[in-house]
Amino acid sequence: MKTIDVVRSKVILDPDRTHVLARPFRLMSDKRSIKITARVMALPEEDVHALLEGVRIEFGGRQVKIDDFLMRRYNEVSPCLLNGQVLSEERKLLLGGYFTHEYSFEAAALFNPSMVPHPDQSNVPEGSLRFVLSLRATAEGHVSSIAFRSGTVDISGAITMDVPSRYSLEPEQVPNSVYQKPLFTRKLMELRLLGDFNKAVLDGLPEAFTLDELRERLVRIQNELPVLEQETAKTTARETVMLAQSNYQVAFRPESRLSERVLFPITPSQSNGIEDARFVLFTKEDGVKTYFATYTAYDGKMILPQMLQTCDFLKFHFSTLNGPAVENKGMALFPRKIKGQYAMLGRQDAENIYVMFSDHIHFWDSMQLILEPVYPWEFIQLGNCGSPIETEAGWLVISHGVGPMRKYCIGAFLLDRDDPTKVIGRLREPLIKPNAQERDGYVPNVVYSCGSLVHGGLLILPYGISDYATTFATMPLEQVLAAME
Repeated sequence: MKTIDVVRSKVILDPDRTHVLARPFRLMSDKRSIKITARVMALPEEDVHALLEGVRIEFGGRQVKIDDFLMRRYNEVSPCLLNGQVLSEERKLLLGGYFTHEYSFEAAALFNPSMVPHPDQSNVPEGSLRFVLSLRATAEGHVSSIAFRSGTVDISGAITMDVPSRYSLEPEQVPNSVYQKPLFTRKLMELRLLGDFNKAVLDGLPEAFTLDELRERLVRIQNELPVLEQETAKTTARETVMLAQSNYQVAFRPESRLSERVLFPITPSQSNGIEDARFVLFTKEDGVKTYFATYTAYDGKMILPQMLQTCDFLKFHFSTLNGPAVENKGMALFPRKIKGQYAMLGRQDAENIYVMFSDHIHFWDSMQLILEPVYPWEFIQLGNCGSPIETEAGWLVISHGVGPMRKYCIGAFLLDRDDPTKVIGRLREPLIKPNAQERDGYVPNVVYSCGSLVHGGLLILPYGISDYATTFATMPLEQVLAAME
């Protein structure tokens, strides 16, 4: 194989356990929650004031607008714990504090990066590019979330990272998210939930409806059924609500910094993690650009490929992917339609690489095998390391292969621009193998990426180091393409 001049960056992003989120603290039982509430309610007002001031002093420097979060927590728990009792503002905040805890969301690892151009390129030095780096942050309970960093890469490939904020925060869920009936109906059909019960539910809903309207209609139709049919309807209703909850929108405060924003699992399907987001800057047929990311939702038992969309990294729309072709991990969307269809890579059998096409970005019905393991360093499995990159020579796909001792290496292959079912080039040897400094981590002997970009004739490749930290490598694109066989 022809020589490729790979330059490893000295920039390393290590997990930082001081980055903490204020999160809801949910107790094991309602009975305990009621007991704790009763104890707080019994405190004299002067004790409430002193305790709250202590919370503010101890945690105010670690959280943005801590009073706002404490009040949100109070508003969430109070309907279940209080019977219309009148409380002072300070007692409300203190009570919210007893149902809040800090979570160090990247204490264990910060890895598997995806890199895309930043939506704001103002005041960038000539020849440089500002980028957004998404990262998989993992902590207590092996729960994964999406964290963000930003930086610039200059014409020579030098990486400069922006200093991250001290603070971290979650977005707020957009209230009354609207669901379009035709799309929701199709998703129900794909999940085999469109029986007589849900047909009756949908018949009474407007063309655009909210989650509250859906819940109200589900209860009404369920109550109209004979008693013997209500238990089955209850199960269907629960699964229907879960589908709706998995298709939602969130928004961060406009004044927040990118590095403060954390997408933490909040739906049942994500309960154990949002894993390995593969971001891509997608160009629509009318020229409008938006960001999509495919990711793996994990609930502790099942993995489900899902998708999010944003145009500004402030507002995010999460949606489910449906159809028999979206199975297993590692879905990666092409950055534009090909011959009028969306295109996506996948690894449906946990071993080989497939390509699929669809007329709707949420639904994927068929797939075609395009690449199988050939070389010893990839005998166990192949997979993509992010969305394909369009070049004059073809679609460049950064890949990973797994070999003996479960060692992960990063490689690459090339697809035809007009027909990505055709593999027109492939590297015989890896681009990057774990070196002596990269072998040890949360999961040893792994290098892995979720998305690269090309700038100034260089392939800029961020990658995770043994599922622990993140670094970068750069190499001339011409050399990568010339080494293809």
